[in-house]
Amino acid sequence: MLSAVELGARREAIAESADLSELLVRLSERAGPVLTRPLKIPAAKALLSVDGGVCPVDGTALEFDPWSRHRHRCPRCRQSFTGERHDRAWARFQHLWLAERAAHLAALAALGGREDAAARAAEILAGYAERYLDYPNRDNVLGPARLFFSTYLESIWLTNYLAAASLLREAELLQPAVAEAVSGLADEAANLIGEFDEGFSNRQTWHNAALAAVAVWFEDEELAARVVQGPTGTIAHLVRGFGEDGMWYEGENYHLFALRGQLLAMGWAGQAGVDLLADPRLAGRVAGALLAPALTALPDHTFPARKDSRYGISLAHPMYLELWEVGLHRLGNDASDLWRWLRELYLSPPAAPERFDSYLHEAGEPKPAAPRSRADLSWWALLEMTPSLPSGGGVWSPGSALLESQGLAILRSGARYASLECGSYGGGHGHPDRLHLTLHASGRHWLPDPGTGSYVARDLFWYRSTLAHNAPRLDGTSQPQADAHCAAFDVQSEWAWCRGSFGALSRTLVAGPHYILDVLDLSAAAEHLLELPWHLNGRVEVVTPGSWTPAVLENEFVGEVESLSAGNGSPVALQVQGDGSPSSLVVSLLFDGELLRASAPGPPGSLERAVFYLVRARGRAARLVTVLEPVEGTRSLRSHSVIGDVIEVETMEGTDRHVATVEGWEVSSGATTARLRGLRRPPSSSRPLIDLERAARAQAGAPRLDAPPPLDGTLGGFDGSEPLTLDYEDRYRRSEEPYGGPEEFSAVGMVNWDEAALYLGVD
Repeated sequence: MLSAVELGARREAIAESADLSELLVRLSERAGPVLTRPLKIPAAKALLSVDGGVCPVDGTALEFDPWSRHRHRCPRCRQSFTGERHDRAWARFQHLWLAERAAHLAALAALGGREDAAARAAEILAGYAERYLDYPNRDNVLGPARLFFSTYLESIWLTNYLAAASLLREAELLQPAVAEAVSGLADEAANLIGEFDEGFSNRQTWHNAALAAVAVWFEDEELAARVVQGPTGTIAHLVRGFGEDGMWYEGENYHLFALRGQLLAMGWAGQAGVDLLADPRLAGRVAGALLAPALTALPDHTFPARKDSRYGISLAHPMYLELWEVGLHRLGNDASDLWRWLRELYLSPPAAPERFDSYLHEAGEPKPAAPRSRADLSWWALLEMTPSLPSGGGVWSPGSALLESQGLAILRSGARYASLECGSYGGGHGHPDRLHLTLHASGRHWLPDPGTGSYVARDLFWYRSTLAHNAPRLDGTSQPQADAHCAAFDVQSEWAWCRGSFGALSRTLVAGPHYILDVLDLSAAAEHLLELPWHLNGRVEVVTPGSWTPAVLENEFVGEVESLSAGNGSPVALQVQGDGSPSSLVVSLLFDGELLRASAPGPPGSLERAVFYLVRARGRAARLVTVLEPVEGTRSLRSHSVIGDVIEVETMEGTDRHVATVEGWEVSSGATTARLRGLRRPPSSSRPLIDLERAARAQAGAPRLDAPPPLDGTLGGFDGSEPLTLDYEDRYRRSEEPYGGPEEFSAVGMVNWDEAALYLGVD
């Protein structure tokens, strides 16, 4: 992490800096229990299971207490639970926590002269070196691992483990016998990690960080070159994983996770003699990656839960603060606007401690009563953050923005934030939510993206459905895994607009001083059922008179379905009230069809079901026109209507007439006309005539059977004329050992059917 010379310079910087000195003192205080209480290395490897680490009463994730190996408490019902599966779920975080504490202690020893911390860090290092080969490489999910069930977790752990060892060695505080033991562990772990390349997955950034740490530990120039310059190495991830707009292709949650791994990998590369930031192009990429989540952040400083993201997570969490602290310090640009962003985060309400695989610095601590300070950060910040925040005035005030690579159009006006998903699907962590609308205004997240909860819970299928989003679907099914594109984006004074296109659907947002106009259009050759859900966060009152009758909406997660009987031709008005807040949201729906309401799972982590609304229309050409007005005082919106191609929105100030034009969109208000342009061509895509990297997909047929097979444990009665044969390496998902060939492992599947059932036989 830091060389002996750099450690000496850092000690001087700490002595001269009030912020760094305060952080050192706080880290010493936090290390107290680790130095005085006995540490327990789990005897078992971590296990991923559906019920391990989850409260059997309410499904809440059990608390992680590093000092409670066998009793695990639910934060909601406050009961404690025991059992092997809970213990092995706990072991996941205990292994990670111990490696983190080793690095924490090593930093105190190297920079604070704490011999007791050096001894305890060495004890952790030696303890794992002695046991490492006893942990079995089995029961894995994503790649080979000994301590965990996935290679990326082993990589996170190894990065911290070697950070501790390297700091002690550079400070001449590591005994030769311990250093030799560390070398043996690092060699075995590097072989496991190096054999499992995950391409451009966010997890590979952490594989790169771990392997770069190994290269530094062994002074292995060949390994360092591979990690930095390889096809999926550090440079490739920086250039291809983070888009031209700076955002990681899998959305904010994995952007922040990958960025931490990327910065750590680049730090290790620097110790190997490769300064990637010396190249202005790569430095620009890092600057873009630091800027992107600040641009997309919601007004309450949480990041939108796009794709597979956690819901409602504050960017003022210390793990995220460290990204800007370390990244901006490395870039060395004291004039960057992001220092304003960082200062704003430090003033925001305190974020609750969270449990992250890559950050357990606050494990077991209560929510702080005051906003975070630089003294709340971890050992990494002690090594790398700037001694003091650059002075400067001004406030962070981002405007509307289009993140082109991500396909996210954001329309801001003061504290109002509306965004439209009109980009790529987003890989394995993408959701079928093209043309999803997010709205945050008046201090409330009125139309949220739910993100994702647990990957091993049944409700994962809900959160990964179109119906769980404020996004349109056709014919009662989730959207296909395909890309949308931004067809228009422009900002002119008080007005801004964007349009996203997705197959036969297009969605237009026009944002003005008081309201947002939302127009969803279907234009298809055949008739379809068009549905648009509205997941409104608050207490909803249907202002328009009408009666509700039972209705049908086929979905395993949906219940209490009703349909509104109201007069056609006039808007249906919904009034949404925030809890304990005078602000509200008026939603005026104009459509030719029906309005349903139903209950479904609430946001991840919520036990209560939530009510949502669904607008339905049928036809080849259909248009749903909605006006949304956040209200803090006097309401402005009166009504709206569609007359031919013109949409009229009547407000207290007069009537706005909206019309699509050849060049874009126009809004006429009395004698004033706002002309919005910014039409965009669909992105061009080209493929090579011969794609040597294209994966060959196994294909099979599904013959019909005249009589059902006996299903007696044999393949008798199946028609095997068109089998699915899996006998090549690219059809093998590795969990432990590399693919040994079809003689060692292969499978043949047969899919048959009749009018009563689908039959699957596998040999």
